[in-house]
Amino acid sequence: MSPDRLLAVLLCALCASAVDPSPVRFRNVASSAGLNFVVENHPTPEKQIIETMPGGLAAFDYDGDGLTDIFFTNGAAIPALDKNDPKYHNRLFRNLGGMKFKDVTGEAGLAGSGYCIGAAAADYDNDGHVDLFVAGVRSNHLYRNLGNGKFEDVTAKAGIKSGAWAITGGWLDYNNDGLPDLFLVNYLQWSPEKAPFCGDPVNKVRAYCHPKHFGGLPNALYRNRGNGTFEDVSVKSGIAAHVGKGMSIGLADYDQDGFTDVFITNDKIPNFLFHNLGNGKFAEVALEAGVALADHARAVSAMGADFRDYDNDGLPDIAFAALAGEWFPLFRNTGKGRFRDWTSRSRLAQLSVLRSGWSPLLYDFNNDGAKDLFVSGAHVSDNVEYFEPTKYKLSNFLFAGAGDGTFHDVSGEAGADFQTPRPHRGAAAADFNNDGKLDVVVSSLGEPAELWENVSPGENSWLILRLQGTRSNRDGIGARIRAGGQHNHVSVNAGYASSGQFGVHFGLGGARAVDRIEIRWPSGVEQVLTGVPVDQVLQVREGAR
Repeated sequence: MSPDRLLAVLLCALCASAVDPSPVRFRNVASSAGLNFVVENHPTPEKQIIETMPGGLAAFDYDGDGLTDIFFTNGAAIPALDKNDPKYHNRLFRNLGGMKFKDVTGEAGLAGSGYCIGAAAADYDNDGHVDLFVAGVRSNHLYRNLGNGKFEDVTAKAGIKSGAWAITGGWLDYNNDGLPDLFLVNYLQWSPEKAPFCGDPVNKVRAYCHPKHFGGLPNALYRNRGNGTFEDVSVKSGIAAHVGKGMSIGLADYDQDGFTDVFITNDKIPNFLFHNLGNGKFAEVALEAGVALADHARAVSAMGADFRDYDNDGLPDIAFAALAGEWFPLFRNTGKGRFRDWTSRSRLAQLSVLRSGWSPLLYDFNNDGAKDLFVSGAHVSDNVEYFEPTKYKLSNFLFAGAGDGTFHDVSGEAGADFQTPRPHRGAAAADFNNDGKLDVVVSSLGEPAELWENVSPGENSWLILRLQGTRSNRDGIGARIRAGGQHNHVSVNAGYASSGQFGVHFGLGGARAVDRIEIRWPSGVEQVLTGVPVDQVLQVREGAR
């Protein structure tokens, strides 16, 4: 039997055994929660391309009280790129419990400067306090968490450079030395002085320019020295040799060799997959691995990404968002360093072909044991209706995993207010009220942010693991986890320009305990837990019994 025929038989067998996904319900509680925030992108008549790109955010526990807080990046005045009005301030909201938040930006020292795009949270200095990196247009900032509710801007002393247009940062321990390193995703060569006319010249209708009108940029990698400073290893690692138009980052050990690899979505050019060779160097292997382009061989408007094992076969897969007519690609990891375009087989091609999205999140929102896909919805251009038969403002999308490798569109069942169209951008998932059901926070350009409380019915069980490394980095970034028959790994990067640092979540259906949990830490330590009760947040210290 041919491999393709065998695959078809196996898929049919899986489909026959699939069950309808458990229901998922959300309600927007941003207003009652006190989460009052609007991304101020400063739209101009010239339609400068940076205006359509902000909106990244981070969900992390900055004060160590066990409640996940929310940080929003924000824009600035154009062309000065200056936060000359409080409306442009970045904002930090402290979680008070009970789905209530308080704006603590001023006391935390995180109002920021410059035109900010993305955020990534991690404890880079292993002191037990989660730090924050903010990427932007010619202006990057590393904020060290002082542990007293305040942050210090340590960018200059840490040796982190600005100058290029960075979309976001990714935290990984690429050399397994126990210190989180920083990967910068850079986008386009842009300046306010060069704003080409794009759109309809006859009727003088401007539109945001296609990225082909701008040169690309290499990405950057900073090695954590462990003394509060970083070394720029972009050239010696091989990262700087590849010029792209980076939009997002996904981090996972896709070939199970013990070293974290890097996937970068590129805007309208082939994607990058940087294979970690384990000797401080990376090889760009996207084409041979099968993730540079989808099967139609056309570069798409690749937006945010999530690099996660969606089908629980032990191998991390890649999902990312794109624009209407391009669908949301899904690359399934088939082992031995290879991926296959699984967009049609998963049903995502037909479900997403007419939709535009930004921030995809692969999490189990109904706790039934199968990962679902949340995507924040919107087009890039605010006047796209003039040029194309599509919409700018869209609702968010929710595709429920059926447990057989396919997805079902349940957006229309997720709640009445879930259908509200907005120019959504960044999104992050976390359990903001500690009830075991993952919630989602979403930003929008010029409109209120959303906080989607998960109010799904049913009593499905769950487990959240929060890892604390001793030989590995403190956050356990890169650790691989098997809980029963499910697989996941520790990563703080998911979606578009956004970050979620709250632990690793498993939906467990009707299980009352997890018989066996296996953890492989970045240090190589292998740890086994047995007979773990469900419905709890479990703190796991590396090597502890």
